[in-house]
Amino acid sequence: MELGQHQPRLVGCHLSIGQGFPAAIDQAETLGNNALQIFTHNASQWRMKPITDERAEAFIEHRSSSPVRFVVAHTMYLLNLASPDDALYERSIEALAEELVRAARLRLDAVVTHLGAHVGSGEEQGIARIAAGVSLATRAAAARDAGTPALLLENTAGSGTTIGGRFETLARILELSDTDQPLGICLDTAHAFAAGYDLASPHAVSETLADFDRTIGLSRLSLIHLNDSKYACGSHRDRHEHIGWGEIGRDGIGALLQHPSVEHVPVILETPKEVDGRKDADQMNLAMVRALMAAGASESTLQEEAS
Repeated sequence: MELGQHQPRLVGCHLSIGQGFPAAIDQAETLGNNALQIFTHNASQWRMKPITDERAEAFIEHRSSSPVRFVVAHTMYLLNLASPDDALYERSIEALAEELVRAARLRLDAVVTHLGAHVGSGEEQGIARIAAGVSLATRAAAARDAGTPALLLENTAGSGTTIGGRFETLARILELSDTDQPLGICLDTAHAFAAGYDLASPHAVSETLADFDRTIGLSRLSLIHLNDSKYACGSHRDRHEHIGWGEIGRDGIGALLQHPSVEHVPVILETPKEVDGRKDADQMNLAMVRALMAAGASESTLQEEAS
């Protein structure tokens, strides 16, 4: 989904479906969001409770009357499309296909997935396994439902043997994947920063986005997971922090939000849910994001008037 020039930025956060799919829409609306990310089931289990026609229709109808215009699902944590273990690899492919079918039943816009780790088999083999797995899963999903959503591959912090920390790796997976399904990238800012891509200043943001464009192409950037980082650039430590509280900071986050090359890209926050023991962290982080966007909009207006 792309925004028109005068439409508001798609901004939201990951919310629970514990009270049902429609309740997640209600919570997003209460927060003033027009975008939403959910799990469609318990993300720590292989088992996925079927989505009945009644549940799907209730969600679709509820969303249609809300301001929420972009909804993405995140896959379970158990998937490992790079695994050298054939049983785990095949199970991961089947699960990814099911995740896509579930998202299609709910008429979601996209599905975000982690890629996995090669656990010692080597990066090249891991890359080949992921590309083949993506191809098989998307074909299987398409065979079951003609309207499956886009699949977005998420970058990683590059720790251990996890795959996806470098833009070149993501570009290679996209190149090798043989599917008619739309494929794109979800750029997680905390992961990118931990992997060594500096985002802590306007200059660094521009350099990192230019690197992404040269390597992958900004046309493939379909979603931003907007998170600050607890640890330094290049630390390879995946720890999300509240917006403006971490090593990326307000300058970096603001520069990314204000950068014209990604101003149309939807933004989803995956920041911590509590602050000082309180449960209002989403409100705090969203307020910071909106303030940073407004600051950028005001600066642009002043520049236009001056010219």
